[in-house]
Amino acid sequence: MTEPRLEYVMCASPSGVHRMAYWEWGDAGNDKVLVCVHGLTRCGRDFDELAGKLAAHYRVVCPDVVGRGRSDWLVDPSAYTVPQYISDMLTLIARLDVEQVDWLGTSMGGLIGLGLAGALAMSALQRPQRGEFGLPAARTVRLGKVVLNDIGPRLDAQGIARIAGYVGSDVSFDTFDEAVAYVQSVSAGFGPHSQALWKRLTRDMFNQQDGRWIRHYDLRLAAPMALQDEAALKAAEFMLWSAYDSLALPVLLLRGEESDVLSRETADEMLARNGQAQLVEFHGVGHAPTLLTEEQIAPIERFLCG
Repeated sequence: MTEPRLEYVMCASPSGVHRMAYWEWGDAGNDKVLVCVHGLTRCGRDFDELAGKLAAHYRVVCPDVVGRGRSDWLVDPSAYTVPQYISDMLTLIARLDVEQVDWLGTSMGGLIGLGLAGALAMSALQRPQRGEFGLPAARTVRLGKVVLNDIGPRLDAQGIARIAGYVGSDVSFDTFDEAVAYVQSVSAGFGPHSQALWKRLTRDMFNQQDGRWIRHYDLRLAAPMALQDEAALKAAEFMLWSAYDSLALPVLLLRGEESDVLSRETADEMLARNGQAQLVEFHGVGHAPTLLTEEQIAPIERFLCG
């Protein structure tokens, strides 16, 4: 495959229903599924290079999280939160009709994965056993291997503030080259890239409309971020550590050595708390590795396919 299939799934929120787009690579009948979820302002096409490499082994599914890319925008922007995204992912996994998925999450996508792991662990503990009433056990979904790209349970407040500073900025450009220059200016943490790769990163972040290049996502998704304070981050951290501790399975941690979101101290603690976890760091990269180059794709391929 040189191009993915574009599919849609209907999801629900408190204010109604919305379509979530997802890009699918590989054999549609393959029960071995890898779900790849992007960062806050990105989209599913971020994973084209990685998915192309893994499509021989996996059915690779790369959603555009609601409010981004080809997906619908929410009626109520206050729902642009991880719980809503987890709900959408559960709907997607039900659509895929598999009992296990491997997970790769970049930044926000990793938080969604941790939240999903915590939700699955909690439901397994609390769900009544149908067998007690003479019924067959309910079919459930579980996570297999997990890749967390430059994200962990403890979020660096300075890094979050930096991201929040540009997420809701209403910028537009006359030319695509101007959009490329802007992406380079706000994405220095991605590390060194060729001009061709910067254009590749801009391709899915800006759309041309009425002669102008505008962002591909709903600017209102910045609204919930504005409500985050230190107390909210601390409460989230407690829940995320609990979710991470529920991952009694292999975890690959990817980190940019210059990351301002995932500290080395947090990464070390994650290694200490999961004996099946391993860490790969990328020199000269901050938040977050783009997973576009062979250097960054190779350790993921070894972990998932080895």
